[in-house]
Amino acid sequence: QVQLVESGGGLVQPGGSLRLSCAASGNIFGITAMGWYRQAPGRQREWVATITNDGSANYADSVKGRFTISASRDGARKTMSLQMNSLNSDDTAVYYCNAAQIHGPNSWGQGTQVTISS
Repeated sequence: QVQLVESGGGLVQPGGSLRLSCAASGNIFGITAMGWYRQAPGRQREWVATITNDGSANYADSVKGRFTISASRDGARKTMSLQMNSLNSDDTAVYYCNAAQIHGPNSWGQGTQVTISS
């Protein structure tokens, strides 16, 4: 199993930037891809971005050109980041880290709150 811990959320003004991180531990060698999802109040959880083990990245249309996903591995620890620029109120949500694995269900982090407000 893989354990995921997000960090980096907070309050930022419209037009600002924020960087989220997700630290993966446990059976990281079974991870095939990692991604970010978000859930705004009263809305369903939606996909934001994914990065595969070969570095291929994909983005939801709503964040394309503003967000950048990246990942790296150092020994038994894997880290994924999401650089978010030009933030607006529609980006306000709880952001969740997700890891797809060869065996077993996807793993989820506990979420980190991102609030865009002046």
